Amino acid sequence: MHANTTRGFLWSDVETRTLLNIWGEQDIQIALDGNFRNSFVYRDVARRLGAMGFERTPEQCRVRVKSLKRQYLLAKEGNIRNNGQYHKICKFYDTMERILSNRPAIDPQELIDSGTGGDETADGMEDEGEDAQDTYSESMGECPIPAETEVKLEYPTVPIPIPVKVTVGNNSTSIRQSSTTGTSMRQNNSSQAASTFTSSRPKRPRKRRANFPMEKLMEQFLEQSTQAEESFYRIEEQRLQAEDRRRESEHARELHMLQMLGQMFSSISSASPVSVATLSRTVPPTRAPVYSSASPNCPRGQTSHLRRPSPQADCFSQQSQLLNSDPQTLVFERYLSFGSTSHRGMDDDVVSLVKSIVPPLTSKKHKGQDGRIGIIGGCQEYTGAPYFAAISALKVGADLSHVFCTRDAATVIKSYSPELIVHPVLDSPNAVEEIEKWLPRLHSLVVGPGLGREDALLKTAKEVIEKSKSRDIPIVIDADGLWLVSQQPSVIQGYQKGILTPNFMEFTRLYEALHHEPMDSSDHQRSAMQLSVAMGNLTVVLKGEEDVITDGSKVILCSTRGSGRRCGGQGDLLSGSLGVLAHWAYASSAGKEKSVNPSMVAAFGACSLTRQCNSQAFRHHGRSTTTSDMIQEIGSAFKKLFES
Repeated sequence: MHANTTRGFLWSDVETRTLLNIWGEQDIQIALDGNFRNSFVYRDVARRLGAMGFERTPEQCRVRVKSLKRQYLLAKEGNIRNNGQYHKICKFYDTMERILSNRPAIDPQELIDSGTGGDETADGMEDEGEDAQDTYSESMGECPIPAETEVKLEYPTVPIPIPVKVTVGNNSTSIRQSSTTGTSMRQNNSSQAASTFTSSRPKRPRKRRANFPMEKLMEQFLEQSTQAEESFYRIEEQRLQAEDRRRESEHARELHMLQMLGQMFSSISSASPVSVATLSRTVPPTRAPVYSSASPNCPRGQTSHLRRPSPQADCFSQQSQLLNSDPQTLVFERYLSFGSTSHRGMDDDVVSLVKSIVPPLTSKKHKGQDGRIGIIGGCQEYTGAPYFAAISALKVGADLSHVFCTRDAATVIKSYSPELIVHPVLDSPNAVEEIEKWLPRLHSLVVGPGLGREDALLKTAKEVIEKSKSRDIPIVIDADGLWLVSQQPSVIQGYQKGILTPNFMEFTRLYEALHHEPMDSSDHQRSAMQLSVAMGNLTVVLKGEEDVITDGSKVILCSTRGSGRRCGGQGDLLSGSLGVLAHWAYASSAGKEKSVNPSMVAAFGACSLTRQCNSQAFRHHGRSTTTSDMIQEIGSAFKKLFES
């Protein structure tokens, strides 16, 4: 057996049982009861314990035995009070009971009569005698120190003065004896102390031990825990309320600043119209203000929508017509291009309008309040486009995103993301009825991503658009939805909350279908305005090197820097984010005077966001940039543009 020398003061159960077996042996008990020093006895116990493989000092053995005797006495007292649950107090109760029941009682009278002894003997007898007295008092009643108890002491050969301290009740009397007076004097004093002790026979006060039932402790603990939890939630609620008030105050301050800016610009334009307007007599009198990104010194010569004069001729013609201008034919050139550095202040006006429609994030809102967007599209061949549009809507800030697709595409789209709600009903016989029951829950609709050109799917999409128009919600039409519009323009024509997002090829197809003549590719702004007017002043977003946004009366150019990477799916990101921003724009302008078409504000925000995502993703991935990389940049791009 290997010796264990690193346990310190911790005793294992095996080590404790071995100690008790050695301490309970007959020769050890006889030695403890005989005229032997306890230090010698425990030295022998430690030696035997070391032979068993456990290295302990005699003092450690003595302290451990004393601790076990105290546990035994507590357990024996608890045997009466706690319904016999003594094993919970003393694990080695049975072993201690067996050992201590065979030991003879100790007489404290002989301890007082003897009166002398070494320090080691006194310490040892204090350990052994005190526990023996406790045992006797528990078994015989309240007699604290019985007279018949026998106490044996070892006397030194040389008389040494030893103080004997007798404790009676709460009073202590110390008797000091001098060894020079001899043995007779010591015996006389001992007999006097014994006679005094036996005559008074005071009752030994019982030790008071804390007795707290476990049920009360648990009740107190649970009550304190509940109070702490309530206090925490109360403080957290106060913090959230303070945060909500702070955000509301910031939002109100921003709105106030926007109102002040609007009043300032309106006062400037009314005070000196010549300074902010240029006359273009080539524009018909019915033409309203046009927002463009032309430079004030006319380097590009794009102020006219019917012809492109040279820069010098255009500037001189404008200067010569200022004094003879007709107020009804003024075209306001408010330089709102987002990419222009010389007119950054004007750019901030449009950005501020987009910021004003973004709802604040507060704890008072419930799920779905910031937008429930529906995507009509997704067939067996095209499953990525509806996913890109739906997940972009969620990334921008919508709460819920529904995808209404064919049965073959549903499982694939569901596997892309668990955040999307996918309805495999687009090719079912009663598809319109299945989608119509969801329309009251939707705030805006995006039609076309991954729709395909099957006649049955196009027919379902057309009927869904008609149902959505009756509910007066914004409708964004993209991709194959634009093919449907080119075949049947009346499906969306004249609906003011309709937004078309064609690329150059889709725009050409729409223009030629409505005007029955080739498009003039040299002037995209004029062509876009003509298409918007032909469609009943719908908002048209012509995607290209510069995104042209017009509602037939105004033009806004978005030139936010993107990149040269043109991967598939960027238009789906734009249409999905535009669906969310359109809902926010119309929700924020409800009951207010619409100085700018909310659809144009939403379109400008979506175009700027898409270009910013493209730029950020290109910086990280370069030529390998994909739409999935751009979607990962939506959060940071949105914060940089509209929350900084």
